[in-house]
Amino acid sequence: MADKPSYFITTPIYYVNAAPHLGTAYCTILCDVQARFRRAMGYDVKFLTGMDEHGQKVADAAADHGMTPQEWCDSQAPLFKGLWDELEISNDDFIRTTEPRQRHAVQYLWERMRESGYIYKGSYDGWYCVPEETYFTETQVEKGDEERGTKGQHLCPDCGRPLERVQEESWFFRLSAFQDRLLALYDEHPDFVQPAFRMNEVRSFVEGGLQDLSVSRTTFDWGIPVPFDDGHVTYVWFDALLNYMTSVGYSLDDPESQAEFARRWPAQCHVVGKDIIRFHCVIWPAMLMAIGEALPEHVFAHGFLTVRNSETGAAEKMSKSRGNAIAPREVIDLLGVEGYRYYFMCDVAHGEDSAISFERMEQVYNADLANSWGNLVSRTLNMSGKYFDGRTPELPDGWAERDSPLRQIACGLAQRYAERMSAMDYVGAKDQVMELVHAANHYIEDCAPWAVAKDPERAGELAQIIANLLESIRICAHLLSPLMPRTSAEVLRRMSLADEADADDLLAACEWGQLPGGVEVTKGDALFPRLGANK
Repeated sequence: MADKPSYFITTPIYYVNAAPHLGTAYCTILCDVQARFRRAMGYDVKFLTGMDEHGQKVADAAADHGMTPQEWCDSQAPLFKGLWDELEISNDDFIRTTEPRQRHAVQYLWERMRESGYIYKGSYDGWYCVPEETYFTETQVEKGDEERGTKGQHLCPDCGRPLERVQEESWFFRLSAFQDRLLALYDEHPDFVQPAFRMNEVRSFVEGGLQDLSVSRTTFDWGIPVPFDDGHVTYVWFDALLNYMTSVGYSLDDPESQAEFARRWPAQCHVVGKDIIRFHCVIWPAMLMAIGEALPEHVFAHGFLTVRNSETGAAEKMSKSRGNAIAPREVIDLLGVEGYRYYFMCDVAHGEDSAISFERMEQVYNADLANSWGNLVSRTLNMSGKYFDGRTPELPDGWAERDSPLRQIACGLAQRYAERMSAMDYVGAKDQVMELVHAANHYIEDCAPWAVAKDPERAGELAQIIANLLESIRICAHLLSPLMPRTSAEVLRRMSLADEADADDLLAACEWGQLPGGVEVTKGDALFPRLGANK
């Protein structure tokens, strides 16, 4: 694998105070699609996800369920791993912050921080949000209460829940020392934060002034101990952010781990929710600057999923109290796993908040998958079987050079698609593929192969029509594979092209004219049965 360029992509590690939900699944599939695309483009991919198991929030959840924190975390791990398996997540590593490798790395970080001079001991007296695991200044709290009309209630500026007053001895990270260096980073690397409009939020926050960050706790003990100060445990974010480097060998001195770290770090892309952008785009790079390590190349922040009210049309926050929360299982039951992946990747603007609904899910599934892609595959394989004895047509030399509307679209399609996929514009990439799918369906109607088949003298014309359609399907199967890997593999299998499913040169695989002649084809069952047909 050493000859392949490395591509390291990560999800945030997810809190285990609750089971995985639609938002965590959405973020994880975002990463999975990119990881699959990069593998198909010839990269040596490392795809990391995992669980954030420390902190007061987790300790409280464990107590609520009558368990120790470790017992609670152990009970949650199968829920995350099971859902990721079902959703076809192709992660290479699953890290848990209670693992020995993370404890070793975090304690190593403490020592490096002490050597750097960027930590000091003091005391903290201020506001803390347990659900958000976030500290807030008096000014931030007052401003939030003023904006909400809740003056004097001391509510979290982010989530609106009551804050706790925390008074304790603490170690502090000199975050304030990095304001100028962070602003210089944003100037020199304007694509560090993506999408671009999120950079404005980050820059504005830093320009407003940075406060030193409390990075240890003494009022509870569920965390990684500070190695040189008994009674102190690591602030959960000071622990959690390091997982990205832990997974590629940070802190280890054996040759294999050092080689892995040298190859994999810095990461190419951290994918996070917009609610934790400050941690990843302000605190994390400052931490890395403090210990002299390279910064990740990009942080991509996605928006929140909201629910479209079917009566009012308004986008509403998803919550159990509103009765509008949607669980992953409900979507899987409606769309299947492949339909689930397609809908959330191809009908959602990934950098912005997006409203979803079961009505829209069904609409997209039927229009794109049942009526367009699935229909194209079914009709074409059926005709190939019917007119050519269950095989692809025997193809004469030069068939691929003959002009056709499908060949015109297909030429350069993979490059146009790759540009959009690389930018995590999955909607734009899908649109490129669906242009060929729609054109192929129109091509069937325009060419009327069922009429051509009635004239034996037009056998060569019929073979060309079916070959153009099969070649279009072959190319589309490759391009849709990151989104719907199982379906694409099945389509290629039905065309006796199963060995193409794991291609690692996508652009070459999608060049027009590689369809083999005279190989077996199988129509099979409908890939995407139409929803609501019996309504």
